[in-house]
Amino acid sequence: MRKLRWALLLLGGLTLVIGWKTVSELQAFPDNLSLAHSKVRKVQILDRNSNPLNITYQNDWNIHDYLALHQIPEVFQKIFILAEDKRFYEHHGFDWRARISAVFQNINSLRAVRGASTITEQSVRMLHPRPRTVWSRWVEGFEAYQLEQKFSKADILEFYLNQIPYANQRRGVVQAARYYFDRDLDTLNLKEMMALAVLVRAPGRFDLKRGTVAIEAPIARLIPRLLEQGVVTAKDVETVRNTTLVLKDSQLSVQATHFVNHIFNSIPAQNLENMPRLHTTLDSNLQQRTQDILDTRLHDLQSKGVNNGAVLVVDHEHHNEILAWVTGGGLSPSVRGSYIDAVTTPRQPGSTLKPFLYALALEKGWTASTLINDAPLSEAVGLGMHSYRNYSRSYYGLLRLRDALGNSLNTPAVRTVQFVGAENLLYRLRDLGMNSLNADVDFYGDGLALGNGGITLFELTQAYSTLARHGQFQPLSSLFQQTPEPSRKIFSPEITSIIADILSDSDARRLEFGRGALLNFPVQTAVKTGTSSDYRDAWAIGFNHRYTVGVWLGNVDQQPMASVSGSTGAALVLRAVFAELNRYENTQALYLSPRLVKREICRHTGQLNQTDCPSRSEWFVTGTEPTSETAPVSIAAYPDTLQLQQPTPDLQLAMDPRIPDELEAFPFILPEQTQAQKVEWLVDGEIVGVTAENIKQYLWKVQRGQHHVQARVWQTGNEEPLETPEVSFQVK
Repeated sequence: MRKLRWALLLLGGLTLVIGWKTVSELQAFPDNLSLAHSKVRKVQILDRNSNPLNITYQNDWNIHDYLALHQIPEVFQKIFILAEDKRFYEHHGFDWRARISAVFQNINSLRAVRGASTITEQSVRMLHPRPRTVWSRWVEGFEAYQLEQKFSKADILEFYLNQIPYANQRRGVVQAARYYFDRDLDTLNLKEMMALAVLVRAPGRFDLKRGTVAIEAPIARLIPRLLEQGVVTAKDVETVRNTTLVLKDSQLSVQATHFVNHIFNSIPAQNLENMPRLHTTLDSNLQQRTQDILDTRLHDLQSKGVNNGAVLVVDHEHHNEILAWVTGGGLSPSVRGSYIDAVTTPRQPGSTLKPFLYALALEKGWTASTLINDAPLSEAVGLGMHSYRNYSRSYYGLLRLRDALGNSLNTPAVRTVQFVGAENLLYRLRDLGMNSLNADVDFYGDGLALGNGGITLFELTQAYSTLARHGQFQPLSSLFQQTPEPSRKIFSPEITSIIADILSDSDARRLEFGRGALLNFPVQTAVKTGTSSDYRDAWAIGFNHRYTVGVWLGNVDQQPMASVSGSTGAALVLRAVFAELNRYENTQALYLSPRLVKREICRHTGQLNQTDCPSRSEWFVTGTEPTSETAPVSIAAYPDTLQLQQPTPDLQLAMDPRIPDELEAFPFILPEQTQAQKVEWLVDGEIVGVTAENIKQYLWKVQRGQHHVQARVWQTGNEEPLETPEVSFQVK
């Protein structure tokens, strides 16, 4: 009796210790099993329609590919329950019958062949990870009971199916289906569902990526249970046995890696904490269609040395939302430079900055009919000279501003930047968001008008959206339904209306581009192209009533293309993208300010047309319209005082050793508009030559040394000549 008493006391004490230790190790459960607000290591980026743009498996829980239980096919739920816990709806967290049966099976087999953990216990194990010991199993049994007291069977099953671990950091049946078959649950066949159900027992040993043979045996053992419960029919079984598991690597439906990187780079990391999903403005369907357009064009131009490109599509009518952010070839090792984001890489913009230059000129009183001289032009650059020329190397003399911009002529643009000031242009471009232009104005000089400074496609498209938004600047937005940043005025609606009207006028570009269909879109669209030196960059950018689109073609390694310009290379991409945008859109004309004044002008003089001069309609800002045919012709960008155009002050020339000295000559040049009856050319105070009426240049035989040159100009009606200021130059 004493031994029995001591045994009972010892047993009671041991029971108390076990009970105390069990109670002390029980852990509380969260208030909600969805875990939607659990700690986020990496946010998932979605497009505007909730399509994923990136995939991450770095989070502790599956918070991105979570389905409510009613969204998971019912047959799939039944297969899982019969495979893992056939009395799931009968027990209270711990299945004693299954546990005892498993013990006997393991003893008979002399190895662990069955675990018998219920779905509830497996859920506890995910919520409260512990070392795999007998004691852990003991505690988990009590916690399983507590879990079922706190949550319904449906809640537990939903959690389990969304969080059960698979191979390669995948969690839940959705991620597993995409990892192995690249399909959603409702598209899986019966055998694929069975494979996912039996995989959870040993995700590593049965991993389908290592082969599909090992999984056949457990699937075969599962079939009788499914037949018994009526989940499948005999015909289904025959189909399953004749079906081969076909694996497919998972892929995102759309490639937008560079856009996703832009999101992560533009939003502070602390703002992304505890944010499992982030909706952006991107449209996956448009992104894919634009990708196809760009890739097709790059393939066509591959023989011309074009390897890279980029397209940016913006809805300027809805807070400047970015709809597509595309780079050539997507992101592939086979595409040279595809890992560089061409949307945010600074490149020389060529002529695409000219609309902003002429908008400044309109602000300073010019009109679309102001005459600008398109003639050869040489300007000082440092101690040397640079000759500006048009793309076609043709010159057209006096042209209206409309024609100068429409035909993208260079010498009128240089004369215009001299009128408005390169510094003013630089400051205005920075106001438009072109922060890549971060050098001093002396670094760019007048060449800024022709695009000698590097900017990004992002900055250029953002700037053109300002023209489309009637002069109101607003930063491009990438987050969906976010409160937009306030806009600010850069240009007036009247000036941007005139610029847009010029850029959409096929007649205005007839001299250089013709009236052909490539730049003449079916829906009124303001279009501008640009080409940088040596064909390193080809641009096309435009806007209609709703969308602004920018296109760049080139090579990210700065290699030149084979004569691919903006009008021959990038314009076709621009046209195709706008065709996609307009496909289902109720199109409209471009905005035209009602405050503009319309007048009939003479094409040649830019003045009111009251004669037989060829005429056209022109728009004017109120107060700048011509008032009579006798008004003086406005010839823009000519200096007020007579001075030599060439040489420029302190110019340095070098004798060419390949040419005999007696044959080397350098032209002294007066401005084109100079009216001269006779010109005397003086070097170092001595007359070296005389030219007759309206001859405005003289070829001087080059001599080494420091020299001074000036010209005496006799004009009709003046007895005394006009003298140009003396210019010093050096010949080495």
